[in-house]
Amino acid sequence: MDMKLELVPIPVSDVDRAKAFYTEQLGFNADLDQRFGETFRVVQLTPPGSACSVCIGVGIVDTAPGSVQGLHLVVSDIRAARAELVERGVEIGEVEDMSAPGKPTVSYAAFKDPDGNGWTLQQPPY
Repeated sequence: MDMKLELVPIPVSDVDRAKAFYTEQLGFNADLDQRFGETFRVVQLTPPGSACSVCIGVGIVDTAPGSVQGLHLVVSDIRAARAELVERGVEIGEVEDMSAPGKPTVSYAAFKDPDGNGWTLQQPPY
């Protein structure tokens, strides 16, 4: 049986600010922005090349803005991806190479969205 992760809800305090960050600074595609009255709004955003989207909005989740941590965006060239995000105004940490003797290197660079939800660029060793 196949199981595919399709959507990850991300709690935010200001939907328009978060949407601008994810689309303008991270380059995510805005797939959907739909309101259902004053108490429900869903905004679906997809990273370039990803089969999984994130969802922000109003009435989506009850968790506190900034409470999601450890989301990974896998890239083939972390230094180029980091440079592009810096150019777009994203505050992102330096690239950290995590290697062990005789093992290929895995690299990470961490950043947060405007609410403090934690993301990491990851370049795997393959």
